[in-house]
Amino acid sequence: MTEAIIIGGGIAGPVAAMALRRAGIGATVYEAYPSGAEDIGAFMSIFPNGVDALAAIGAGHAVLDHAFPASGLEFFNGNGKRLATLPLVPGPQTITRTALVRALHAEAARRDIRIEHGARLTGASIEPDGRVTAHFADGRSATGDLLIGADGVHSRVRTLIDPAAPSPRFLGLRTICGYAPVPAEPGVYRMTYGRKAFFGCTASPEGETWWFANVPGPELSRAELRENSAAHWRDHAAGFYARDRAGVAELIRATTGRITPSNSYDLASLPRWSAGPMIVIGDAAHTAAPNAGHGASMAMEDAVVLAQCLRDHPVRAAFARFEEIRRPRVERLVATSARMGGRAAPGPVKRLLRDLMLPRLLAKRPRNSSAWLTEHHIEWAEVQ
Repeated sequence: MTEAIIIGGGIAGPVAAMALRRAGIGATVYEAYPSGAEDIGAFMSIFPNGVDALAAIGAGHAVLDHAFPASGLEFFNGNGKRLATLPLVPGPQTITRTALVRALHAEAARRDIRIEHGARLTGASIEPDGRVTAHFADGRSATGDLLIGADGVHSRVRTLIDPAAPSPRFLGLRTICGYAPVPAEPGVYRMTYGRKAFFGCTASPEGETWWFANVPGPELSRAELRENSAAHWRDHAAGFYARDRAGVAELIRATTGRITPSNSYDLASLPRWSAGPMIVIGDAAHTAAPNAGHGASMAMEDAVVLAQCLRDHPVRAAFARFEEIRRPRVERLVATSARMGGRAAPGPVKRLLRDLMLPRLLAKRPRNSSAWLTEHHIEWAEVQ
């Protein structure tokens, strides 16, 4: 049996392992964090195309059993004026990263897939027979027929494939997420264009408001992001909305639990996705700005399509076919998400024009304009 080494136990890694198992290919997942990084990150949206990808391998319940749906968008300006509403049919499922990773790991374990923790990749070597050996910081090594880098935006596998690979571009923004014990209208994402920063929130069935703030600031290291307290990030985020009258600052200040900050990046086009028996998928291959909220869904699609290609072709041909199928779609998403960002804090004249034009632009928006993205379907039995 062909054996795969998968680097990264977040989202793309376990999904790839389950899809490969369904394709008759063995896989072991190696995760750098000692506990699987379940507590890394905040919450995310999984769109219908992501749920569809999981459903293709019988794992859609990993999202649906732990998430809650949204069916609409509401847009406001910093004064609290409603600018527009937009239905989301079908809409996204909102889930914490913790719940999703735990559900994917549990489903992988149910399928007898091994996930090795505390395995931080340091390098890889190609054996005389063409197989690949992964080397880890604790002295462990693993040899397989192929190595899949599902190790995220700061991928080590990406640099092993191409030492000259471009680095992800820091967007000058941080995304700060939190949970406020404040009830709000369920089933809707409320987006606010503040004077200085963009804000979004939705309500959980338990009566909490889950919020995110995209605020400007310099890039920080992981240690710098972690070393500041929740109170620091709460006050930092609230400060960007202090002059607004949409209730955003008050909502943020009501947050009492954990607050999660992260840098925002994109990676528009990676010249090489593979080399020899190594390949990258998900954020390791293509990173979109968070505006469209499709990073996790695209990673799930990648994982399933790669398994189909490896089921139907030898390794090198499978990699080429995978890239042929996936590159146009994911690069379109990266470009779309970048356009959605715009300026976080335009001047007063541009704010006025935006407030006037946004309702008209959304009203003219074709009803199926996002169908290419959200209605994407994977048929497992289809030959790739």
